[in-house]
Amino acid sequence: MSNLQDSTYCPVRSTKLSIPQNINFSLAAAHIFANIFQLVILPLYFLPKNIWWSLVLLPIAAMNNPFWSLIHEAIHDLLDSSQRVNLAIGRLLAIFFGSPFHILRLTHLSHHKFNRSPLEKGTEIYNPKEVSKFKAACGYFFYILCGLYLLEVSSTLIFFLPAKVFRKMRQRLVDRGNIQEKWLARKFMDDKLIRQIRIDGIAIFLIFGLSAFCYREHWQCLVSLLMVRIFLISFMDNVYHYRTPLHVTISGHNLSLPRIFSTFLLNFNLHHVHHTNPSVPWTKLPEVFARQSEKFDSNLFSAAFHQLYGPIPLRDLEKPSAVIKKF
Repeated sequence: MSNLQDSTYCPVRSTKLSIPQNINFSLAAAHIFANIFQLVILPLYFLPKNIWWSLVLLPIAAMNNPFWSLIHEAIHDLLDSSQRVNLAIGRLLAIFFGSPFHILRLTHLSHHKFNRSPLEKGTEIYNPKEVSKFKAACGYFFYILCGLYLLEVSSTLIFFLPAKVFRKMRQRLVDRGNIQEKWLARKFMDDKLIRQIRIDGIAIFLIFGLSAFCYREHWQCLVSLLMVRIFLISFMDNVYHYRTPLHVTISGHNLSLPRIFSTFLLNFNLHHVHHTNPSVPWTKLPEVFARQSEKFDSNLFSAAFHQLYGPIPLRDLEKPSAVIKKF
């Protein structure tokens, strides 16, 4: 399947009734509380009493990737059967995540549409004719260690540029950008969407600014929790696609985990199942995995380690015989 095909391909059709709304609401409430606790309550009330309270940030850190998994459900309109509720909760979660929901949503849907295209930026693919392996490695490791999350956060600033400058940048991408850049630029032409991004951006600035004020002399704790989020979100992003063949939109790894950890991650490790069935809620992915006789390519921890092997030449993944490599 060409990677230019629309990402609406979905062999297994889900219904709104299959969305686990009550579970999703409970998870959303838990994540919102965890963020309010670590950003405001902990530094205001607990840390002044005893610095050892900072250790509670360790279990909270483990919630970063499940937090993204829940936002991911909202991105695919699978958090709630009502689009208005789905958008409202998705925006609230994304504000605490640190990046406006519409930026996360459109860039992620772009990923589905252009998955494993050489156009897709930030993956392990590089062209030896255009860049050296050393330079490619520098960019690649920066991206998987911190760059993805930093890009998601910093891209918000673009939407606060003067209107004339913003429109000029957007039009330049429409006129001269590659296919993926043109697609994204056109999506960001909606004035209502841009207003919502700006409102969310202001809310993010206020929340994290307030958190910095609350931490004050314990600022190292805030920096530490943000560094952990930056690393975990960035490092786990491309693990599901590392070394999969090019030009196959629905490619991705199914990575095994003990059931309790898979559930905790909202079955995000069943990534090939998700790419072939993007409208299936997270609770149904194991069922679809079994029904479609899917197999695991590796376990998640091994796959995470293997992406440290670094960038891969474009020619190695463009071969007609290229298949998903088992780790």
